[in-house]
Amino acid sequence: MEDLSTFQTCFIMLFITGFVARSVASIGINYGQIANNLPSQEEAVALVKSIGATKVKLYDADPRVLKALGNTGVEVMVGLGNEYLSRMKDPNKAQAWIKGNLQPYLPATKITSIFVGNEVLTFNDTALTSNLLPAMQSVHAALLNLGLDKQITVTTTHSLAVLQTSYPPSAGAFRPDLAPCLAPILSFQAKTGSPFLINAYPYFAYKANPKQVPLDFVLFQPNQGMVDPTTSLHYDNMLFAQIDAVYSALDSLGYGKLPVHISETGWPSKGDQDEAGATLDNAKKYNGNLIKMAMTSSKKGTPSRPNSDLNIYVFALFNENMKPGPTSERNYGLFKPDGTPAYPLGFSLASSPNDAVNNTTTATAGTPPLPPTSSTGYLSISSASSLVSVTNPPPPPTFYLFLFLVNYYYY
Repeated sequence: MEDLSTFQTCFIMLFITGFVARSVASIGINYGQIANNLPSQEEAVALVKSIGATKVKLYDADPRVLKALGNTGVEVMVGLGNEYLSRMKDPNKAQAWIKGNLQPYLPATKITSIFVGNEVLTFNDTALTSNLLPAMQSVHAALLNLGLDKQITVTTTHSLAVLQTSYPPSAGAFRPDLAPCLAPILSFQAKTGSPFLINAYPYFAYKANPKQVPLDFVLFQPNQGMVDPTTSLHYDNMLFAQIDAVYSALDSLGYGKLPVHISETGWPSKGDQDEAGATLDNAKKYNGNLIKMAMTSSKKGTPSRPNSDLNIYVFALFNENMKPGPTSERNYGLFKPDGTPAYPLGFSLASSPNDAVNNTTTATAGTPPLPPTSSTGYLSISSASSLVSVTNPPPPPTFYLFLFLVNYYYY
């Protein structure tokens, strides 16, 4: 018998340690490639399936990844980076991009969505903002011309910094300066049936003030929770409070029926000295509890939308060693580049190895960090966050002051 490759050995260990999950419910994963030491795309796809993910979000149309995802049944969301927006305003260029980058992989690769731009409205770039909706419209028109509009939706991602108010969740409201841009985008999405994508990171709320924000509340651990004084709805975790604030903001503009999907959420396993909470144990608890809840809980949605599937995409598949910024930026991965878990998630939902692996190959020396179609739109994730009170009794005045300051500085 030949010696097992490092990657194959790691994969066997996944089953031994109980890290593998069966696709009993809906969970997605963000797969970025800003690194020079990642395994092959085929090995990466095997890892996607090993955690039971039924969806993957890509930041570009890397042909190697799209090919590797063929015939897996995994739903694929493909990103068009911010640098593409000015070109995508032209319907002909949008159609050429789809024909050249997506159509060759259909229908084997189950591409279900294109997100045009990443957190554009909070970049404070007027050119990007003005190009966003026309680019989305052109991409949709191209899909319509190609007969793909029923299969592939067009959307965009937002940071929580689009919110002016987030506490209590029932009072969630968008920033007034963004309303003129958001309203036509929301109208387009309502007409075309695409979801509102939000990148939500309770980690940033804790990092901003670890003395005020209870850690158990942000990590989905047992805690007292908080009650919205207007709706009397109880929240036992910050993520759902943040998402319900988004629902309230959408409702205030008349788009309360628009589905909200969590396009990014995660927790870093390592950080700099001033990055409170960025530890392996906290990452294990946050992502482990999140995935377990998403895949095993009978509750699909939030307190205000209990029957709405959030379609959560965990950030991220790998630690990416070439991302700029603080140490935490390079340590969001569920996996290390050699295919070993960054930490065990602590539960097992696997039915058989064949559910997780279609084809395992020998580990390669790594893949190019940025292929020609890669987007730099997610080089660093947003640090904007919404904070909420987390006690049933009225919080102390200092906590309300803290909430005010957070809204002032972040929004």
